[in-house]
Amino acid sequence: MNKKLAAALSGGAVLVLTLSACSSDNSEKVNAWAKTVCDQVQPQLQKIANANAAIQQQTADNSKPADVQKTDSAAFQQISQAYKALGSAVDSAGAPPVEGGETTHKEAVKELNASSAAYANLQKKVDALDTKDQAKFADGLKGIADELNKISTNGDDALRKLQSGEVGTAMAQQKGCQKPTASVPPNTASPKPASPSASPGQKS
Repeated sequence: MNKKLAAALSGGAVLVLTLSACSSDNSEKVNAWAKTVCDQVQPQLQKIANANAAIQQQTADNSKPADVQKTDSAAFQQISQAYKALGSAVDSAGAPPVEGGETTHKEAVKELNASSAAYANLQKKVDALDTKDQAKFADGLKGIADELNKISTNGDDALRKLQSGEVGTAMAQQKGCQKPTASVPPNTASPKPASPSASPGQKS
């Protein structure tokens, strides 16, 4: 019942900075800005990756609704807090020293804070689900997965702009902005990876 949720989460805006590095004659100022942001970003990306992995682990067909609820609620809270911290990190770094940097910077901070609020709202919705009725709980999770998909697909524009051009190349070269590997302890339930065919984000 949690597979669609896991697929939506893994395919979404949880990306935040996952660029491939390429060589460029970036100015020292742009590189310095990228380092300031990326040094603060890495711990938050790790939290998001770990939360995603926790939901992935709780996708077995025999997972109890109460266990799924507890895992998903904690994961959404963790992701919400991570996005808030990412917004603060980008905000405190100031605008990148490139043309249009001021506007791009403001939009990226606004978007990260909006994502934080959206995940906090998802946590409330998960907490409110009825775990005693498995059919109702599954329907509720489906609705949350659909909302998660919207957050993921609609919320990336400003971040993409922030990670484009000279700034994007500079960020990609910083280790702190590389995609982390999740580190969560194995769950007692037998985990089942989400099927790629179940991913709802293929249309976009």
